[in-house]
Amino acid sequence: MNRPLILVSNDDGHFSRGIHALRAALREVGDVIVSAPEAEQSAASHALSLHKPLRIRDVGDGVFAVDGTPADCVYVALHSEGRILPRRPDLVVSGINHGLNLGQDVFYSGTVAAAREGALRGISAIATSAHIKADFDAVAAKVAELAQRVLTLQSAGARATLLNVNFPREWSGGFTATRTGARIYDEVLDFRKDPRGRDYIWLGGPGVRHDPDPGSDTDAYDRGLVSVTPLMLDLSAGDQLTGLAALLAAK
Repeated sequence: MNRPLILVSNDDGHFSRGIHALRAALREVGDVIVSAPEAEQSAASHALSLHKPLRIRDVGDGVFAVDGTPADCVYVALHSEGRILPRRPDLVVSGINHGLNLGQDVFYSGTVAAAREGALRGISAIATSAHIKADFDAVAAKVAELAQRVLTLQSAGARATLLNVNFPREWSGGFTATRTGARIYDEVLDFRKDPRGRDYIWLGGPGVRHDPDPGSDTDAYDRGLVSVTPLMLDLSAGDQLTGLAALLAAK
């Protein structure tokens, strides 16, 4: 039988130490193909490049660089007619991101988007991020363990799943199931002048914090635990449908 085929991507670029550690660890689980951005694409979210052509560069040894977004990389790999993947992958793993993706970061994260692009095709997917000073080899080994568990459950008939996994700088070694918390960023526009006197802007401030929130991924981070958060593809607010129907029926 074929070994599981795992598609790996990220938003830090095909050259990042996180993706290299992840690729090495996942090779113990299955065959690994990398399709990752040619350049760093942090906070690209789920953008697709609809108005520019894309190029694929074969870096060698099963690594392909795509000059697009993280979602582009997975989309291209899945539809490349054998140029990247020999068949449909059994799992998509994105990361290891150099920095955390907690709380509402999931809406902005290119790391999460790459995994979500696989999940949208019915493929189980894991987005994994770690504190910038974490031991990336140790993180990768734990992600490989989780990937093996997901593949085992999948072979037993479990539904495809999308997981967002975050590693604090130091952790006990265990995983804990969490929900998405909330992070509060400094919201800043830094206006500056270029040499010709025109305004340009740096977006976003350097600070971020979160409040105590038991059961959340941010709480797990505070406790030194690895958070595993299942994400939904259906963003509908089902609890509001009845009230919305009444609003639309009002005269």
